[in-house]
Amino acid sequence: MDNSVLTKASSADKAVRTVNHRRGSAIRELLNASLVGAGLIILIVVFAISSPAFLTTSNIFQILQQVSVVGILAVGQAFVIITAGIDMSQGAVIDLVGIVAAMIMATHHPLWMAIVIGIVIGMLVGLVNGLLIARINIPPFIATLGTMSIASGMALIIPNGQPVFGIPSGFYGFGNGGLGKIIPNIALVMIILAVVFHIVLSRTRFGRYTYAVGSNPLAARLSGLKVKRHLVWVYVLSGALAAIGGIVMVSWVNSAMPDMGTNYQLNSIAAVVIGGGSLFGGEGTVWGSMIGALLMSVLSNGSQLVGISSYWQSVLLGLVVILAVFIDGFRRRSNS
Repeated sequence: MDNSVLTKASSADKAVRTVNHRRGSAIRELLNASLVGAGLIILIVVFAISSPAFLTTSNIFQILQQVSVVGILAVGQAFVIITAGIDMSQGAVIDLVGIVAAMIMATHHPLWMAIVIGIVIGMLVGLVNGLLIARINIPPFIATLGTMSIASGMALIIPNGQPVFGIPSGFYGFGNGGLGKIIPNIALVMIILAVVFHIVLSRTRFGRYTYAVGSNPLAARLSGLKVKRHLVWVYVLSGALAAIGGIVMVSWVNSAMPDMGTNYQLNSIAAVVIGGGSLFGGEGTVWGSMIGALLMSVLSNGSQLVGISSYWQSVLLGLVVILAVFIDGFRRRSNS
């Protein structure tokens, strides 16, 4: 038989298996998100009973502020993790973009200039990540760890290690204002981005390609998908969203510090994994990642209110992440 026919048949067979895998993944994602949602409700009930201050409007406002930056990062991280990658540079992008944007605003340049330049910087970092991973074949963890170090260093060099103040009062007012004193403006930014990219991931060709690359990159390539180009765009997207997270953080804290994004990339990874994303690729949703981010914020806030030490909060979060990864691995072994 003609080799071209065999190749096409093999490609079709792999494509069918990928579609079937995706259908099973969708069911698992729904089940996982339901379990995480149930866990979130249980946490809310427990903390509401333990602390009368937990369900006050001011505390709900604070929880939503806390989750906003992590939630924005988790949107981009979800796309990356679905492709079986990881972006360790998000926290450093927050540092670098925050410093640059704050310096532009502090020198009385237009706000739009700070936002545009900040997002371009994030996209450039993402572009470098994507090219290193897709074109030079450096593992995602190593590539993004390298750019993380570079961006963190630049965030220290540019302001000589000093924080940047002088943020316009209107921008600070936006970061600390809200809708009806319940939903912060920065949470609205997160919600809008989450809705937009949920639609992109679930309803568009870009989203289908993202799942295809993570589920079976060889089948995706044989089916005609430009896998390397798609990977580059996914990391550019992650960088852009990390930049928006950095700008949002500046508006929230009214300053920029060279290390204000420390560990935020770890929190975004945790949010995606808790929300059903698989580090093996091919699984995950934006809305599941949002539930994961909210669960982490509720756990942190509620623990503080009931007097649990921040040290133990880190231990609890680590245990939750390990449990989520263990459950994902167990599911995969059971289905193999």
